[in-house]
Formats: sequence, C-alpha cells, structure tokens
Amino acid sequence: MSVDQAAALPPQPRRRGRANPVARRATRRLSREAILDAALQIVDAEGLDALTMRRVSDALDTGPASLYAHVGDKDEMIEALLDRVSGEVPLPERADPDRWQEQLKEIARSARAAYARHGDLARATLGIAPSGEQTLPLLETMLAILSAGGVSRRVAALSMDILALYITATAVEESMEARASAGGPDDPYYTELRAYWSALPPDRFPHLSAMAVALTSGDGDERFDFGLDILIRGIASTVTD
Repeated sequence: MSVDQAAALPPQPRRRGRANPVARRATRRLSREAILDAALQIVDAEGLDALTMRRVSDALDTGPASLYAHVGDKDEMIEALLDRVSGEVPLPERADPDRWQEQLKEIARSARAAYARHGDLARATLGIAPSGEQTLPLLETMLAILSAGGVSRRVAALSMDILALYITATAVEESMEARASAGGPDDPYYTELRAYWSALPPDRFPHLSAMAVALTSGDGDERFDFGLDILIRGIASTVTD
C-alpha cells in the first residue's frame, strides 16, 4: 500500500478501552499558562465568584483532576492570576530621585487600570500576602523608588502597604460599581443618595445637606488622583534633608 493510499483511508475504529489519541494530545498540551489563560477569561467575563476548578476544566474541555498537575487548588490559581495582573504594570528602568513621587503615582495608576481590566479580581487581594515572580519585582521597584526619594526604610515599608491597600480598595469598589452598572454621578444610586442627603434637616445635618452635590460629584479618576496625591505628599513630608 502506497503512502498516498494509506493517507486516503479513514481512521481506524478506536479499540475498546483505548484512550482517544486526540484527547491524549490535548492533555499533553495542557499547561499552567493555558489554565491561567482560561481562568482569567472566566473572571473577566463572569466575575471572581464564577471561577472554579470545574469551570476552568470545562473551558479547556478536560476533567478537573487534570488541572491539579499544574495548579494545586483554586487558591493557588487565584494567587497566580493576581501575580499575572502585577505583570501588567509597567515599571521604570530605574528609580529616579528627581521624579520619585511621579513614578509612584504612575505605578499606582497603572495598577488600578490593570485591576479594572479584570472584573472583580481585586477582591481576591484581601487577606493574601503579595508574592510571585511578577509581583516581587513590582514591590521591589516601589521600595527602590521610595528609597531613592530619601524615605526611611520603616516609612517605605508602611508606605508600600498603605499604597497597595488604597489601590486595591479603589479597584474593589470600582468593580462593584461596574457590575452594578454604576455610571458616575448621574447613576440612579448617586442621584438618590444626593436627593436623600439634600433632604436631611439642615438644623441637624448642616454639612451633609449643604454638600450633597459635592459629595456625589466627580469621576473616579479625580477621586483616585486626589487620594493618591494626599498619600504621596504625606510620605514626602517624612523626608528630612
């Protein structure tokens, strides 16, 4: 039988009990990166609560047991996803003593934007110590920038912690608003809140009633940058010549 003739033949029937060769090839192609790709797509589209080992295995057309060769459990998977998000944050080539405050702000804005691209994944940062091949360089760079700015080691450690909390807390709140279809100050929630505060008796709540519009106005960027500026200025105030 010639090679051409053999190629023209239909595939042989699978023997009873024999694994499907296509399925075997798919299993060999399964990797940690492919699992994380699928997991991140689920979080992006459906949110963190939709992420399960079974849901990821279904997306990869395999069984949940096959994932455990590459990812220990769901918690490990989530930590790896958080590490991936850290890798989306651009880092400066070097810490610049003349621009250290702006460099910190650039990292903070980029980190917030990275979380915004991935649904409510930021919620998973609560209670998790940052680690990972892409997270550690991010933390190291932030500490290097603080050090270049003349910040003491103790203040640098505290500053990195509070900046991380500010970034992730903002990301969590914004993801909740996004999933609730909140659309800024004109969103029905803020409209109702503004009306409620405005209607408060001014003799008891003079500031809340008078500032109802101011308290429910402004976009997310303005609020984030204001808070970030306050934090960085506070950190800079600890630097002594």
